[in-house]
Amino acid sequence: MLNDQEIRLYLERINYSGSMAAGLPTLTALHQAHMRHIPFENLDIHLGIAIDLNLPALFDKVILKKRGGFCYELNYLFLALLASLGFSTQLISAQVFNGKSYGPAFDHLLLLITLDQQQYIADVGFGDSFQTPLLVHPQKNNNAAYQIMQNDQTYTVMQKKSNQEYKPQYQFTLNAYDISDFAEMCIYQQTSPASHFTQKSVCSIATAEGRNTISNDCVIQSKNSHRTLHHIEDVAEYRRCLLRLFQMQLPGNAQVAALLAPRKISSLVNN
Repeated sequence: MLNDQEIRLYLERINYSGSMAAGLPTLTALHQAHMRHIPFENLDIHLGIAIDLNLPALFDKVILKKRGGFCYELNYLFLALLASLGFSTQLISAQVFNGKSYGPAFDHLLLLITLDQQQYIADVGFGDSFQTPLLVHPQKNNNAAYQIMQNDQTYTVMQKKSNQEYKPQYQFTLNAYDISDFAEMCIYQQTSPASHFTQKSVCSIATAEGRNTISNDCVIQSKNSHRTLHHIEDVAEYRRCLLRLFQMQLPGNAQVAALLAPRKISSLVNN
């Protein structure tokens, strides 16, 4: 749980000044604000810094140091905020679809929220995904770009991009877990050559018109369905892009050159 000062700092970080009543309008507004102010990023993995899933460490990194993170970091931290505001929230596990098959259990962490006897999923740690919570009920979401399909006890988030068919993003069950259950997969995602998180550095954030992304040495900006690409020339320009697009700064001694090209897997700093 977060104390009053931590809640205030968190809400300032996502530029949120609306209602804090534990209801769907607040959840929706918080979710969208989170997606548009805290980036999805894996830069620490490529800088050789191990991910620490203790809440104080996450709060320091994401809220105080104004960084981003990936699913285990961002959704766990978002759970702490929601629980502190009185929401009934739990961690659930998802398996991400890679275009051919689904990944292992605990491949992805998201949130299940119960409101007025209805269940919603929230996910501020997947990158290009839904910006407002989805109702866990097939065919009843107002978001035309996302639907949830059910097969027995398994649910699948389906995404539809313009002029395309619905495609699966990930599948999940409603079983609740503790953050410790995700620890092994969190290490795998940071260290395995098979993990897509080790194959390229990414920093990405939603905007009102689209999305801004830096992938290795490439800036990708989508605005009103128009996409532009720009090649980053050097470390200095990379830092300028981070600041301009994400209001984010890395320490002066960070090995930023490692972010510009695919990473060679080496041992991470240990916990």
